[in-house]
Amino acid sequence: MSQSTPAFHEPSKSSDLASQASPDSAQDASAAGSARLQPLARSDFKVFRPIQTRWADNDVYGHVNNVVYYSWFDTAVNGWLVEGKALDIHNGHVIGLVVHTQCHYFAPIAFPQQVTAGIRVLHAGRSSVRYQVALFAEDGQRTAAWGEFVHVYVDRTTRRPTALPPPLLQLLEHNK
Repeated sequence: MSQSTPAFHEPSKSSDLASQASPDSAQDASAAGSARLQPLARSDFKVFRPIQTRWADNDVYGHVNNVVYYSWFDTAVNGWLVEGKALDIHNGHVIGLVVHTQCHYFAPIAFPQQVTAGIRVLHAGRSSVRYQVALFAEDGQRTAAWGEFVHVYVDRTTRRPTALPPPLLQLLEHNK
């Protein structure tokens, strides 16, 4: 019996998109192109959230579409905050609005791979938090992608920035 091509692309474990990219495409614009971005290590993170890829996440190129990564960042951070009782999305007076996201890709992810999101806090200000979210495929020790996700915390009614609430500060401090 002949073997058919699978309906999805199974990325090879040795695939490294950053090494295949042109020098300019893998550079950090905020560093004015002076340094190449690198994958991060799983050991750089203390907080982890599991993510199950879905069939619908794959695009016509056989890997998870880039917009899905942003959804995973949002789900991972907010899931952690809700689970840690730092954010009450239904009744809380303070909510977090996303004001900035970015993502850097290093290796493809495809359905049906399991993904783990690592989360760490890069900076907590008076009313904002900058998170770094890393995506690890299967049991990988290096990121397939990582990015930043910034929440500005606002009063639910007025939508004006407000101080980070104590439960959020406690969760952030506990997971530095």
